[in-house]
Amino acid sequence: MNATLAAVVLSLFSAVAYAAAAVAQERLASRTTDSGTLRLLSSGAWWWTVVLNCSAALLHVAALKYGTLTLVQPLGALTLVAAVPLGARVAGRRVSAVEWRGTALTLIGLSAVLVTASGPAPDNVLSVPQALGVAATTAALIGMLSRPGARPGLRHATASGFASGVASALTQTVTVAVTDRSGSLLSAQVIVVALLVAAFATGGLLLSQTAYRGGLGAPLAVVTLANPVAAAAIGLFLLGEQLRGGAAGLLLAAVGAGVASWGVVTLSHSVPQPALPEPLVDATDEHPVAAVLALEPGSAAFEPSLLPKQSGSGQLTSL
Repeated sequence: MNATLAAVVLSLFSAVAYAAAAVAQERLASRTTDSGTLRLLSSGAWWWTVVLNCSAALLHVAALKYGTLTLVQPLGALTLVAAVPLGARVAGRRVSAVEWRGTALTLIGLSAVLVTASGPAPDNVLSVPQALGVAATTAALIGMLSRPGARPGLRHATASGFASGVASALTQTVTVAVTDRSGSLLSAQVIVVALLVAAFATGGLLLSQTAYRGGLGAPLAVVTLANPVAAAAIGLFLLGEQLRGGAAGLLLAAVGAGVASWGVVTLSHSVPQPALPEPLVDATDEHPVAAVLALEPGSAAFEPSLLPKQSGSGQLTSL
């Protein structure tokens, strides 16, 4: 198996794991009005979602070992694509026409990006000065985007996408540096960059939570699109990654990115805003990933549980 194929396969499994975790979290959120931390920590089902998310993250790190940033990061949009049939299957409904259209556009666009971004396994890494420069520039951008002002949801979503994309780029540096066996596992480069990864990954998570307070559709699309933009910029300008096919390849990648972006926006717009006060609201078109990011009890439609309940135990119910 060549490096490109390994990166694509690992990214696919990572996306499916992330999507499965999102669907599971959405079902948990739909069954309880208590979203406190202690409640989650006492839930075995919630810990299974943690395991799924950790597994997805490890698969993503492995993909970064075999594939370039310009290849692996755009494939993160496959999480939305995988969540559509998974969420529909679990909810016992059919995939809507809007979801099919968004899925098709995303897959077509990613296929074009895949053709131009494929290449050998990455061997270049960021030096400590480069990593610190990237961190300082990104922190300044995040600070500007996080200032009080109009449309905070979109600005925080952009900042979250940049932070997550930079965290992935730095993760690739750590992964390649650790696995090439040419230096110490506890070198200054590995330690410094690993600390930066932790900082930006945490910052991206916190920023994404604040981004969805004012709505889900547009911020969800912005986070999904800003992430690969930041990572690809680092790959192209600092790590020497190139797109295949010269000018024609660059044009094909740009068109593919535009089509994939259209698909992501279409998928995110399939999420209805919870504005209807009636108790019998039809939530069959709710996107499972968006329901998770809402982080609000009752934001997802009620669905029967597959887990048994002991009376009076406060655990999940079954019908």
